[in-house]
Amino acid sequence: MSVSVVLFTSDLRLHDHPPLRAALDGTDGTVPLFVRDTAVDAAGFAAPNRLAFLADCLRDLDAGLRERGGRLVLRRGDLVEQVCRVVTEADADEVHMASDVSAHAQRREERLRRALEAEGVRLHVHDTVTTAVAPGAVTPASSDHFAVFTPYLRRWADHRMRDPLGAPRTVRVPDGVGSEPLPGRSTLSGLSEGLATGGEKEGRRRLTAWLRDGVAAYADRHDDLAGDATSRLSPHLHFGTLSPVELVHRARRAGGAGAEAFVRQLAWRDFHRQVLAARPAAATADYRTRGDRWRPDREAERDIAAWREGRTGYPIVDAAMRQLRHEGWMHNRGRLLTASFLAKTLYVDWRVGARHFLDLLVDGDLTNNQLNWQWMAGTGTDTRPNRVLNPVLQAKRYDPEGRYVRRWVPELAEVPRAMVHEPWRLGDDDRGALGYPAPVVELAEGLDRFKRARGP
Repeated sequence: MSVSVVLFTSDLRLHDHPPLRAALDGTDGTVPLFVRDTAVDAAGFAAPNRLAFLADCLRDLDAGLRERGGRLVLRRGDLVEQVCRVVTEADADEVHMASDVSAHAQRREERLRRALEAEGVRLHVHDTVTTAVAPGAVTPASSDHFAVFTPYLRRWADHRMRDPLGAPRTVRVPDGVGSEPLPGRSTLSGLSEGLATGGEKEGRRRLTAWLRDGVAAYADRHDDLAGDATSRLSPHLHFGTLSPVELVHRARRAGGAGAEAFVRQLAWRDFHRQVLAARPAAATADYRTRGDRWRPDREAERDIAAWREGRTGYPIVDAAMRQLRHEGWMHNRGRLLTASFLAKTLYVDWRVGARHFLDLLVDGDLTNNQLNWQWMAGTGTDTRPNRVLNPVLQAKRYDPEGRYVRRWVPELAEVPRAMVHEPWRLGDDDRGALGYPAPVVELAEGLDRFKRARGP
């Protein structure tokens, strides 16, 4: 009897799963395996919100496998050691898994390949499982990756994507392979109160509802902070409960300007992955060094704390930071505003903000989080690295009625529309009665400091 192992990582689904399909097609029995990699935990990526969402995903994946006669095998420890143990227990001939782009993932894949080859077992690594277009599938003539999004998008849009695969009907798991108990949310503390539910079933429900009710208006409303008109599918993309390939195909079938704008966001996600695949150090180091002289943490400590707590005195910034804490998620326009405010108005190292986001975001994706922070800080791929988003002007444009601010900053619930984004205009006595802080810095002062420190 030939046996394969399919190693799930950030692809926790049954629909459109090339490694699973290949494992099932090529052997008599298959072990679906997930390893809780302790190296990832040790690196500080085991945030409570993501662990809770992961628990949902694993339970849903196990339920889907059991409906098909199989089950999920869960192990914890060093990923390479655990995969090799399962291979031995199952007497497996091959292992299938998805490719990944981080430096840790690339080193881990190479370690696994060597360890399996020593046992005469072949490792098959599949592309376009966590991306719609594989990193390196499209490249410019003069480099190994695109450093600017627009030319990448043109090539990405012209690239022929594979057809999505259906979910398997039957999964046969050989006897004798033990599993640890599946985790649950009940053992976790420090979760965001409004944290979303994970799992492929929930992801597919959200996708269907989004394509039916939301995507048509996406081009016009995706920046509407109060309208909450985005897909909220980013956690499902992060954990792979939804396939980027399937999302592109289904959105294109829906058609229209909204679907086109949504597909563009999926292209941004692939763009960042091809950057990190080529430059893994960009997860922690500046992609482009511009000689920034960030304020020392000790000097900026009070400002950093105010930013984290949502008490900067700038309502739109504070609203977004409070949404992050409550939901473990933040509207994309809010992410841009809060990142610009920290990195440019407060002139704090982008890594401080990126770390805080990773501590709370359920979709805390190393690739998108770090490279979006770099884009906003001016050290990444932005072709206008000195742009600074004015939080007052942005608030008036994207939350004109102040509904988003009032939702998340209840101190300002009764402030008139004309001053809800500028409560300092109320005067000290009225503002003091609200219990809302004064701005931590004047915008002109922050802009001047940024220009002096950054230079031309």
